Amino acid sequence: MTDLNSIQNLRVLQRAHELALLVYKTTMEFPKNEQFGLVSQMRRSAVSVPSNIAEGFRRRGRDKFVFYSYSLGSLEELKYQLLLSFDLEYMPKENYDKLFKLANETGKMLNAWINFVR
Repeated sequence: MTDLNSIQNLRVLQRAHELALLVYKTTMEFPKNEQFGLVSQMRRSAVSVPSNIAEGFRRRGRDKFVFYSYSLGSLEELKYQLLLSFDLEYMPKENYDKLFKLANETGKMLNAWINFVR
């Protein structure tokens, strides 16, 4: 059984972390003129997902759900940024498909976690 007292053991956090790492690796290949635009925004969105899960994890009462909601919002923001990046031809279809699938899996896991905590 998973130790639910340690954030590192939360599978949803692990999956969100994996997504953030993959976003960082993928955006390294983006055009240099996007470093302060789309790359920066995508990385902030990707990091926001696990960061808000972690913050919500330690909150008490209903406060925790605000952070989980922020995480879901950042995830949706990232999904749009992935679509935009693909349409701008900044990433190949394989990368887009992998990232989008991982984002969807993260969202499902986060929703399941929220339902479990409630």
